[in-house]
Amino acid sequence: MSNAPAPHMNRRGILAAGGVLALGAALTACGDGKGEDTGSGSGTQAARSGPWSFKDDRGTTVKLDKVPANIVAFTGVGAALHDYGVQVKGVFGPTTTKDGKADVQAGDMDVSKVTVLGNTWGQFSIEKYASLAPDVLISTMFDGAGTLWYVPEESKKKIAQLAPSVAISVYDRQLTESLQRMWSLAGSLGADMKAARVTDAKKRFEAAAARLRAAARAKPGIKVMAGSASDQLFYVSGTNLSVDLEYFKALGVNFVEPPESAKKQGGGWYESLSWENVDKYPADIIMMDDRSSTVQPADISKATWKKLPAVKAGQVIARSPEPILSYDKCVPLLTGLAEALEKAKKVS
Repeated sequence: MSNAPAPHMNRRGILAAGGVLALGAALTACGDGKGEDTGSGSGTQAARSGPWSFKDDRGTTVKLDKVPANIVAFTGVGAALHDYGVQVKGVFGPTTTKDGKADVQAGDMDVSKVTVLGNTWGQFSIEKYASLAPDVLISTMFDGAGTLWYVPEESKKKIAQLAPSVAISVYDRQLTESLQRMWSLAGSLGADMKAARVTDAKKRFEAAAARLRAAARAKPGIKVMAGSASDQLFYVSGTNLSVDLEYFKALGVNFVEPPESAKKQGGGWYESLSWENVDKYPADIIMMDDRSSTVQPADISKATWKKLPAVKAGQVIARSPEPILSYDKCVPLLTGLAEALEKAKKVS
């Protein structure tokens, strides 16, 4: 497999087993992400006046004469901003499924009301992008080199000429840090961060985190494996680098951890296993990649998979390796794992 992202095995790389392959030769640690931002100061999206600036996780400060109105974003970023009341004009990345419904990464966005510049890895219509007269492009980063997620490498210079970009890192940090960065960005874009639905979601997230911490403390012997499936291979993610797994581990969850040497071919993110060796690591709970680019548990017909103790015990749950960075969307990620731990039996 090569080094970049995309639907399992047919894009120039992969976010397998919950990790991204290195987008480049070496992955370097990204900055501390303590960006500064200023918005209209009103706390409402309607008040789009006055200068705007935001220091992103590349250390780049974008300055505009007014708060951006024409926002184009990676699908997951658009979904997060939607939860805070900020609407984007265009998106790129997994947005619709083959039957035209919203992809899991689109969250609650009405995908019929946004211009889709590209739905798969490598797709990005520069013509459509230009027609939106973009004020800013916003994406995430899965490396420390400033690579904008789902912005094609071959056309990034042309894209950059049309509008400045903002990057939020989801690399080698805990989920809460990325959530706070998106919170700050949404506020700078005019979202009402004091709205009840916004503050309530944050409180629910904090309660869910406490529940997961308690569940992990009560079941220290339960081993959790983060996996992802393709037709040919099974990927076991390590916890380092992935924002969700790093956070869950910090809360006390006991994860299967492939050795660094085994993760080398996966850019440090994951180990690739043949389906014959899918039982290499004992696990009581298996968290499976829920993205549409991967094979879902119900569609795995491999006999070796069906024989796994966790599978036979029905202890398989979903995982979102590219979490939508709003507190509302991250609550189910915590509660799902907490509930699985609370119910789990030791089977490995």
